[in-house]
Amino acid sequence: MSEHRILRALRRLVLAAVLAAVPAAAGLGVLRAALPDTFALAPGQTLTLASMPFLQAGDPDRGTALPASGTADTATRTQTLRLFGVVPVKTVCTVETSRPVVTVCGRPFGVKMFADGALVVAFSDQRTALGTENPAKEAGLRLGDIIVSASGRAVRGNDDLAAAVAAAAGGTIPIVYVRDGQQHTASLTPVADRDTGAWRAGVWVRDSSAGIGTLTFAESDSGIFAGLGHAVSDSDTGASFPLLSGEIVPVNITGVQRGAAGAPGELRGEFYSDVAVGAVRANDATGVYGVLSGAMPAGEEMPVAFAQEVAAGDAEILCTLSGTEPQRYTVRIERVNLNSDDPNRNLLLRVTDARLLETAGGIVQGMSGSPILQNGRLVGAVTHVLINDPTRGYGIFAQTMLERAESAAG
Repeated sequence: MSEHRILRALRRLVLAAVLAAVPAAAGLGVLRAALPDTFALAPGQTLTLASMPFLQAGDPDRGTALPASGTADTATRTQTLRLFGVVPVKTVCTVETSRPVVTVCGRPFGVKMFADGALVVAFSDQRTALGTENPAKEAGLRLGDIIVSASGRAVRGNDDLAAAVAAAAGGTIPIVYVRDGQQHTASLTPVADRDTGAWRAGVWVRDSSAGIGTLTFAESDSGIFAGLGHAVSDSDTGASFPLLSGEIVPVNITGVQRGAAGAPGELRGEFYSDVAVGAVRANDATGVYGVLSGAMPAGEEMPVAFAQEVAAGDAEILCTLSGTEPQRYTVRIERVNLNSDDPNRNLLLRVTDARLLETAGGIVQGMSGSPILQNGRLVGAVTHVLINDPTRGYGIFAQTMLERAESAAG
């Protein structure tokens, strides 16, 4: 058989394998959507996708050298990812950058936050001379709205709103509030309580929050820290807490409420010092970020994995179930999603460690932010537990958290 015919036969075999794996053009579209537009690489590193070994990158173009934030340059190039090295799927950008190194923590920490506005958490119908009324509802307010001003004055909490209601003495108050990131206005007319005569708005608001989570990492050069892997949310409304200021404090874990299907467990702890060890700069959908004000927390220095280096397979999480000292527990990464619409669910985990299963039943509340380790690198952090299966949960890429932490620190 001639060399030409052999090549044609090999090509047909490859295409047959492609069609078997992706039977329609729609399948390629799904695969393309699962890929991010940009990948970070260490200098000299070849682009490979640990979670998608059937995709190979072609030779990069010559690209351009762009100035980086340090003294070194960052090389930016484009490459085409091909299915089995044959069928083009997507052209992506690769950016060469120094591999970051952080101090991996896994220690519990307390978060105290004060609101940038007043978060609406409940409504209370008021008994008046005319019957039952609720001014806040009639004004169009909803649970989770953030009241930022009343009568032209900033609202930072309960006292500010109460003062505006009392000063209006039954007159209409212009309200400015934020809903889904958009600012709106409303007119609220307080009513007089039938029994006391006090003016009421018919709304309960919250201006502070506190809780326990796990510190994921800190960076010695900049002093930035990251934890939780998701935002601090209000327990009543589920809305992200609007941050004005915040701090983190040390925590001692005193017990574990074991999780079960339909009943998430939790870490129980206590703040053992009122001295803040860091200032919170951002309460982001991907975590809580800020800058340390004290000494670096104890931990192991470890390189951060780029997202495409994370693979399904064995891994470990670092968390604290008693006291202040973290321990390693085995897990398995069951799925890696490189381009999820929800960054909190880039990784699907299953706990395999008998000790963790015995003590906690798997993943429990308070373990959010627990570092995920694989192949000697920090690859991510635990974010959520599956309500009906506490042995499984979700994780976020460490690369994502580090990028957000650096942005939050300014």
